[in-house]
Amino acid sequence: MKLSILDQSPISSGSSAEEALNESIRLAERADILGYTRYWIAEHHDLPGLACPAPDLMLSTIGRITNSIRLGAGAVLLPHYKPYNIAERYNMLAVLFPGRIDLGIGRAPGGSAEVTMALSDNFLEEVRKMPDKLDELLSFFAGDFPDDHMYSKVTPRPVPEHPPVPWLLGTSEKSAVLAAEKGMPYAFGHFMTDKDGPEILRGYRETSSGNKGALIAVPVICAETATDAKELAWSNIVWKLKQDKGEAGNGVPSLQEAKNYHFTDDEKKKAQEMMNNTIIGDSSFVKDQLKDLGEQYGVEECMIITITHSYEARLRSYELLAKEFGLTQ
Repeated sequence: MKLSILDQSPISSGSSAEEALNESIRLAERADILGYTRYWIAEHHDLPGLACPAPDLMLSTIGRITNSIRLGAGAVLLPHYKPYNIAERYNMLAVLFPGRIDLGIGRAPGGSAEVTMALSDNFLEEVRKMPDKLDELLSFFAGDFPDDHMYSKVTPRPVPEHPPVPWLLGTSEKSAVLAAEKGMPYAFGHFMTDKDGPEILRGYRETSSGNKGALIAVPVICAETATDAKELAWSNIVWKLKQDKGEAGNGVPSLQEAKNYHFTDDEKKKAQEMMNNTIIGDSSFVKDQLKDLGEQYGVEECMIITITHSYEARLRSYELLAKEFGLTQ
């Protein structure tokens, strides 16, 4: 099984956005050495505790300190942008880092309703246009607009020898169908929802033209022992509960802050559900769980998302998995 990384660039309480971004750079550099297949970084807008609104800016820095790991966005939120602008930016990355650039595409707003309005005038209308915008983006990369098309003489320069590989990201049958129709590889966000996931991936494989590839993004906390992993997980659980209440401005809480959190009865249930939906344990246990999940979904690649208050604990989680799966040389 291939392992990859999805990084939301979380800010820990007591830390700064600068530190979070530098830790993301350090994580990507280490992942390259450890043998991970991909490193993708997410796009978020004005969400407290998340530091990256512009994946392409981060990738331009990360590409310089890595050698072989594929780099990408997870995802560029296409309704906010004109396809030509995205094609230019990712073509440029593909020129700088040949054969290593992925372009994950999503349609989520990535922020509040007010932020969405600040980014795009009519977000819902742009979501409705998503299939057409995807067609336009793919045609800019392929250079295959019909001669009578208004963009037939427009080229998103610089033109790379190895174009970016576009992926569609989603959590629904609708997104999987769209990926299959467009002939794009598909990434399913299991960390956001596992509802009907295996069936959605099965439908994608049955309807997609050719073997375009698929992966699942999975929440994982790995440590030396199961007890340590469970303790580490509470910071992220409490942070998500605080996000739901709009109180996540201080970032991912420390273990002590998490222990001092006063749960309501409803939050206790939510916390247990989140624990159950996250793979938490030592490296042997996590490996078995990921392999089982991969078999359920019919995929050979899991993209791991790990959020802990301690950046060292996050890095250690990825190191333990790399060793357990035999990624390291």
